Amino acid sequence: MKLTIKIPTSLKDITLRQYKKFLTIEEKVKDQRFLNAKMIEILCNVDLEKVMLLKLKDSQEIITRLTEIFSEKPDLINTFKVNDTEYGFHPQLDDLTLGEYIDLDTFIGDWEQMEKAMNVLYRPILVKLKDKYSIEEYKVGTEEALLDMPLDAVMSSIFFLWNLGLDLSTIMTNCLDNQETEILTQYLNSQKSGDGINQFMDSLTGTLQDLKISLN
Repeated sequence: MKLTIKIPTSLKDITLRQYKKFLTIEEKVKDQRFLNAKMIEILCNVDLEKVMLLKLKDSQEIITRLTEIFSEKPDLINTFKVNDTEYGFHPQLDDLTLGEYIDLDTFIGDWEQMEKAMNVLYRPILVKLKDKYSIEEYKVGTEEALLDMPLDAVMSSIFFLWNLGLDLSTIMTNCLDNQETEILTQYLNSQKSGDGINQFMDSLTGTLQDLKISLN
């Protein structure tokens, strides 16, 4: 039986939805061989029963290619399309509102709800002129569409924040009025500033290490 499988060549070819699904399976499955099969099924979008028909050497080669993808550290992806909608990375992070900051800090450390953090960072583009663009205002409840965003955009936005050493709490206190600053301070005292990003990076490091799946 001849089976054609389209193997992702970069993080761009994997969606946030697929990655989240794999992480869920990874938490539950202890058998490494079955986990490898599920990895091919989910990331290559092929039925599991067909994966089981692959020659062993071919499946091992596919797993090797897939795990190599996760060594990428992409530069910031400013724009991408989901279906017919073009999304743009927030062009002015120092204009984040208190609510946006809290949602970003809360959900960026939680893979189960990562699309909610991405909903803060990436918005539908309203007007675009060359490299400049304006984006829609933040709307809670519109994050589901971002489950189909490319994983390179997810990873790149986090690496961007991390590599810049971006202190969102400092940005926020510089642009909020006294009452809003007091509210933010209370929030930060209860959550510990940066916990979201730090938690994400710890989780990401562990996940990438886990993805170095043994082929033995």
